[in-house]
Amino acid sequence: MEQTVDNHKKRNYKPIIIILTVIINGIVAVLAGMPPVEGFDLFNIRILPMMNAIFNTFTFIFLVLALISIIKKNITWHKRFIYSAFITTTFFLVTYIAHHLLAPATTYGGDGFLRSIYYFVLITHIVLAAVIVPLALTAVARAWNMENARHRKIARWTMPIWLYVSFTGVLVYIMISPYY
Repeated sequence: MEQTVDNHKKRNYKPIIIILTVIINGIVAVLAGMPPVEGFDLFNIRILPMMNAIFNTFTFIFLVLALISIIKKNITWHKRFIYSAFITTTFFLVTYIAHHLLAPATTYGGDGFLRSIYYFVLITHIVLAAVIVPLALTAVARAWNMENARHRKIARWTMPIWLYVSFTGVLVYIMISPYY
């Protein structure tokens, strides 16, 4: 399906969005039920959760800067910050997969009210992290196709969800880090 929109070829990104969503969310789901690789000693895997939090922090910062840029109608910087957020999110995904492949699951050791907060944040983070994959990919695909109205429509949902996911990723790390 190729249509011309102001001398711009419109491409169908839907198949790749579906494939990437299934692969990424599928890998994460499978890792949740797999035992860790035993005997791995090439480096200290305890650094991986902190790297996850660092990448999530950068993603959050890039998204805030992208939001500020688009509010100021600076499309060039908006694109740069969104692409930067995709890069740091990809780095997060690599370290997340590595950690869950190599390390046993860590359970939250707190109790009482903080335990309830932790699990609320964790569950909403996990669910929305799965949702953000197709949303973010669709938003960028619409931008690439110069479908600006449709891009803005999905970005209004994508941006706050992605901000929430990146922020709560850091929050989950802070809350569980004493138990690693």
